[in-house]
Amino acid sequence: MLHVDLHSHTRFSFDSSMPPEVLVARCVSRGITCLAVTEHNNIDGARYVQQIAPFKVIVGEEIKTDQGEIIGLFLTEEVPRDLTPEETLDRIHRQGGLAAVPHPYDRFRGSRLTETALNKFAGQIDITEAFNCRTTLLRDSQRAEDYGRRRGHALGIGSDSHTPSEIGGAHIEMEDFDLRDPQEFLAKLRQGRLVGQRANPLVHVPTRLVKTMRSVKRLL
Repeated sequence: MLHVDLHSHTRFSFDSSMPPEVLVARCVSRGITCLAVTEHNNIDGARYVQQIAPFKVIVGEEIKTDQGEIIGLFLTEEVPRDLTPEETLDRIHRQGGLAAVPHPYDRFRGSRLTETALNKFAGQIDITEAFNCRTTLLRDSQRAEDYGRRRGHALGIGSDSHTPSEIGGAHIEMEDFDLRDPQEFLAKLRQGRLVGQRANPLVHVPTRLVKTMRSVKRLL
């Protein structure tokens, strides 16, 4: 059985300073045996981690659309930011990837996909992130799970790790799969068991600090 985390970031994301090497070492020590690296608006981090990790790595991207974020998994090409949800979903699926909606009802995230888009494009979403360690309120996670079940999506889980301490906070126990076959992954994900715990809300502090420091650096 694999222990799969479907949401993670490194320094290739604007809000994380974690080196990819630290991410990989921490996954090994915490028993994560398959990881989706989902940098904000790029797949460079995922490709790099794929080269250095001794475990399965899914190339992903957390993509900013004009109505909130969508995650693409099993990508071969980067999807541009700021497109419509419809065009973003189409670009993910045209390359054989899977579309996941992250933290859909987390009331503290302005980046979440709008409820209008969640309902309009539900038929084009493959996976709902039913639990995200950084979602503070359990009722928001429960609402996400209810949405995914109601729409017939596979349910996913992610640590959404931006710092080393968060890695290992969530995983899916599922059967092994062929990285070349996203549909096999999707079928086995549906049979998996989700295991996770909420992160301390203070994990958002270093994320905000990194974002602020990088914004200031761009202005200098």
